[in-house]
This record gives sequence, structure tokens and C-alpha cells, in this order.
Amino acid sequence: MIRYAYFHSPVGFIELHSDGEALIAARFVEAPTQAHSPDTVLLQTIRQLSAYFSGELRTFDLPLRLKGSPFQLSVWEQLLTIPYGETRSYRDIARALGNPKAMRAVGAANSANPIVIIVPCHRVITADGKLGGYSGGLWRKAWLLRHEGEMLF
Repeated sequence: MIRYAYFHSPVGFIELHSDGEALIAARFVEAPTQAHSPDTVLLQTIRQLSAYFSGELRTFDLPLRLKGSPFQLSVWEQLLTIPYGETRSYRDIARALGNPKAMRAVGAANSANPIVIIVPCHRVITADGKLGGYSGGLWRKAWLLRHEGEMLF
């Protein structure tokens, strides 16, 4: 059974989904739409998100269950290696995957990331240092990068 919880962050509401064993989704929403039914995984996620936004947490330690194509999973695994306060380009990710021409595919996988912030797709920028895209909106991406001390947008 999927459980839901909401976290009201400085960048808006984040809807959290758990399967009881792992976090399976975290996405930006305008407002809560499901019944709030947190389980242990969701309560742990809320605690860690609170610590992240207060500047006390730099590395999440949560059970995650990512579902996607093998390529998407490989991109998301690369995202998890980007340290707090640092960025990588789409080109860097493609190179790390052994396919330097896969920048657009990396961008598509990045935009399909089902777990925002925790799987840090906001830390991926263009090779020339521009923000690129972000499924949650560029203003959120800029805010998150400023929060982590990486960008002065």
C-alpha cells in the first residue's frame, strides 16, 4: 500500500510516497491532494528534509526504490554521487556513464527523476555553467543551488 506525506519546504510543497520499505517518490506539488498517512520511511524523510533545509544535513540516508529504465537508473545513480555544494554538467554525467554523446539522454533521464532533492538532479547544469532545465522550475533549482552555496543566481 502506498503511503503519502507532505513536506512544506521553502520551495513549496513536496509530496512524498512510500511503499512501506522505501521512499519511491518525492515531487513538487502546488498543495496537498492525498490524505496524509506517513509511515516510518516518510517520517524519516521529513526529518531529513527539515535538517537539509535548515542547513544541518548535507547527505541523505534514506532507503530508496527507484524505478525506471536501465539507462535512467544509471543516471540517477550518478546523481547520487554528486556531493552537496557541487555541480556536474550533463556532459560530465554522460562521460561517467561511458557515453559522452548521451548528454540529451542524460537530460531526459534527469527530468524524469522521481525523487527530487534527495536524488539531486538540481545539481546538474550545462557545460557552460547555465542552469539548464529543472522539472520543478528553474527558480527552485537556483534556490537549491544557492542554499547549498554553489551558485549565486
